[in-house]
Amino acid sequence: MDMNKKILKKAFSKFCTAKSMTELYEENFKQVSKYVHATSRGHEAIQIALGLQLLPQDYAFPYYRDDAMLLSFGMQPYDLMLQLMAKRDDPFSGGRSYYCHPSLKDADKPKIPHQSSATGMQAIPATGVAMGMQYLEKQNLKNAILNASEESNENPITVCSLGDASVTEGEIAEAFQMAALKQMPILYLVQDNGWDISANAVETRSQNAFEYAQGFHGLDAISIDGANFIESYEVLKKVIKTIREERRPFLVHAKVPLLNHHTSGVRMEWYRDDLDEARSRDPYPVLKQQLLDNGFSSDDIEEIESSAKAKVEEDFKRAIKAEDPKPEDLFTNDFVPTPITEEVGIREPEGADKVVMVDCALFAVEELMRKHKECLLYGQDVGGRLGGVFREAATLAQKFGDDRVFNTPIQEAFIVGSTVGMSAVGLKPIVEVQFADYIWPGLNQLFTEVSRSCYLSNGKWPVSMILRVPIGAYGSGGPYHSSSVESVITNIRGIKIVYPSNGADLKGLMKAAYYDPNPVVILEHKGLYWSKVPGTLTATSVEPSEDYVLPLGKAWVLQEIWKQEDVETLTIVTYGMGVHWAYNASGELDMRHQIEIIDLRTLFPLDENTIMNSVKKTGKCLVVTEEPSNNSFALALAGKIQEQCFQYLDAPVMTIGSENMPAIPLNSMLEQTMIPSTEKVKVKIKTLLNY
Repeated sequence: MDMNKKILKKAFSKFCTAKSMTELYEENFKQVSKYVHATSRGHEAIQIALGLQLLPQDYAFPYYRDDAMLLSFGMQPYDLMLQLMAKRDDPFSGGRSYYCHPSLKDADKPKIPHQSSATGMQAIPATGVAMGMQYLEKQNLKNAILNASEESNENPITVCSLGDASVTEGEIAEAFQMAALKQMPILYLVQDNGWDISANAVETRSQNAFEYAQGFHGLDAISIDGANFIESYEVLKKVIKTIREERRPFLVHAKVPLLNHHTSGVRMEWYRDDLDEARSRDPYPVLKQQLLDNGFSSDDIEEIESSAKAKVEEDFKRAIKAEDPKPEDLFTNDFVPTPITEEVGIREPEGADKVVMVDCALFAVEELMRKHKECLLYGQDVGGRLGGVFREAATLAQKFGDDRVFNTPIQEAFIVGSTVGMSAVGLKPIVEVQFADYIWPGLNQLFTEVSRSCYLSNGKWPVSMILRVPIGAYGSGGPYHSSSVESVITNIRGIKIVYPSNGADLKGLMKAAYYDPNPVVILEHKGLYWSKVPGTLTATSVEPSEDYVLPLGKAWVLQEIWKQEDVETLTIVTYGMGVHWAYNASGELDMRHQIEIIDLRTLFPLDENTIMNSVKKTGKCLVVTEEPSNNSFALALAGKIQEQCFQYLDAPVMTIGSENMPAIPLNSMLEQTMIPSTEKVKVKIKTLLNY
């Protein structure tokens, strides 16, 4: 088969480079195996066939065996080796991530958001990029945000690289479903080497990825010999051209042999029984013959081989000598700075109406969407027909259109994880999980992709998103609509967490969250939305002005007292519904002058100074939460207070929360028995003051 000699030469050079790197790593195993690595040996042909055809405006999501693909993007062996040995100048992660876990934002190469080790998890963020591209095109924002390179005005595409074994993951189905449903410009490249780690395809899959894709109407699939470079290049050329022009998804299933270990830590000779058969399908001699068939001489080929080998050896010597990270490097890029550091705007404008909490949030989102075309809202049932089960998105679809406010399928993982891709192309998604009880399918994406992207990309790819989560017990919601989950969320580092107790705070914090370039989870107590729970009228607020912002990480001393020597005093630290229980309890006990109440407003960042200063002043502290207190955020906070304020305390720091039962029962009497109340907080206050 005739082919452009320039392309063949470049491909063979990249192939020889990748192969030489694998061989060098094996030869220097003791030196390079301190950190686990995997290589592309056997997969090179399909990876290079793809990599040579992508443009700087494209987005790629390689997986951990794709070093040949990275070379074909223009990365040097030295670059990859810096990550291999976790060096300080590793261009992807600064020594934080394994080999071939790239993140790249170079102007002259395809863009690569953060890539994790969790197989298949990249499919949802990658599909989020394609969804973002589609949104930008529909909103005529493409040129403003997705600038094409000077050499090419072609439409960008997204590529998600996967191993066939990962296609059994449930989250892959969510990604395929959305790509097919919305007809997004994405290529799923599935490299099928027949193995997971030690489990093979026969024992773990009822069909391969090509066959699986047939079930997703609108996702065209093609199966090819990924060990044949020319076949791979020509097929991908047609597919990529179609995606650029027709803006629809494809899956290419490429059959390849795995000719090296699963990773350096799991050796192929331990479990493989097909090594001879795999070697018979080596893509290297196939490409070598293709060069000979297209007019290259044996001398030409040897020169390319020896040149690649010399380059790899030279780069390896340099990489070994490169600087290691310093201890202080640990503490950089967990977040990028936010511009919102001070309270600004008018909290209580003259003549403004008093509104319920849910409307404060609704108006905040409406103002943001009116001002910023890159702002959009999606989740379950938020579209025009319903506007959210709590009416928290009412009228927004009618005002801004179905492309900016839309329903998703029941896919919490996709809702959460797609924000990684949407943010990567310059959008600011506001997404919703319908109830806190249903956040669990989304935790994988929140933890693995969203929260770690900034840190593990060394600051290149912070995820700018807002995740709204209605939370808490209210009106006999029962065991699957009443849970508190903040202790789980606060154990995910790399996200900010808001939990307001009133409408004005919710609006101000929502605005601050929007302008914060980091991921923010807003926990919104559904029992405060309309102030229907007795004693929660103070959750309603005069609606703040449009320019009102309230910085994250600043607690509110809702009820301030002075230091007193002749009477027992107490600090209550709380948030959400707990603020109302505490405020009402202090009033009913006629102890407003003895009890200081701190409304945290944000659980992370946590305003430790305000908390500790108050406790040092009052000498006693009660932490009030709606969660069961065992192993909770509240209990951890109580421990922190005890540690920092021990010498000032006149009693142990106490907590009150729900009873430690597995779920909140449906029956209203059982529900009230389970959760705290003003009465229960009053009893706890008396106990602590009398200690």
